Amino acid sequence: MNRTFLIAALTGFLTLGGASAATTYPLTLKDDLGRTVTVKAEPRRIVSMLPSTSETLCAIAACEKLVGVDAYSDYPQAVTKLPKMGGLYDPNIEAIIAQKPDLVLVSQYGKLEGPLTQAGITVVAVNPETYDEVFSKTLTLGRIVNREAQARALVTRMKSDIARVEILTKNVVRKPTAYLEIDPTPYSVGPNSFMGVLLTKAGARNIIPASMGDFPKVDPEFIVKANPQLILGVDAKTAGARPGWNSISALKTGRVVSIPDELNTMLGRPGPRLPQALRGLAKIVHPELFK
Repeated sequence: MNRTFLIAALTGFLTLGGASAATTYPLTLKDDLGRTVTVKAEPRRIVSMLPSTSETLCAIAACEKLVGVDAYSDYPQAVTKLPKMGGLYDPNIEAIIAQKPDLVLVSQYGKLEGPLTQAGITVVAVNPETYDEVFSKTLTLGRIVNREAQARALVTRMKSDIARVEILTKNVVRKPTAYLEIDPTPYSVGPNSFMGVLLTKAGARNIIPASMGDFPKVDPEFIVKANPQLILGVDAKTAGARPGWNSISALKTGRVVSIPDELNTMLGRPGPRLPQALRGLAKIVHPELFK
């Protein structure tokens, strides 16, 4: 099969309907808190309270609209110079209001919408959690901020870059069973979460079943019984110190990998750097494909 056609077929972007018209305001939509919200006019002063949202806005040419970001927004470089508004669970409400935003973008978690709405500020919750939502909500953000054409172009580019990695990993003969730890509690990722989909696309077989949820807290004994061939997100010394874990295949064969900080950050953000995150993860799972 022609390589270019295969990429197009895998990504499903053979046609995207051409350039998008400008957003018409007032724009009414249902956000991720289930609220019906009306954005009265094109936002000019935006506060983003999620790092992934900050990245997405910059990737669709709306970085100049940002007047404040959460404490963890650190990419691209432009957002590091913006006023910090605290974290999702410890926001600085006064600082947010002082920026006089006409839009604040929040998560469905953290309960920021109450006090900000009472202050007369338009608040929209946009919170992608599944793989498909990363793309659909990029388009939603594009529509909200009148950058729909740029959002569509970004989605096309992301899917194309992801497909290039999938071409390498799709037909590998040995796909190791894998456990990806995102928190030492331990929490892991289900196969339907955006991180779980990336793990599968990287050429691994997730030991966490979909029935456990997208980001489940896992009984360590379950991991021992599942006996993964690859453990990601924890170092070998820490894993080896856990009761019974020395019997796990991954520890016996030395396939326990602590994910580098930059890659770990990209993996945890459902935003425009998803393709880079996948490529980095695939290099760990199947280093032989990238020599």
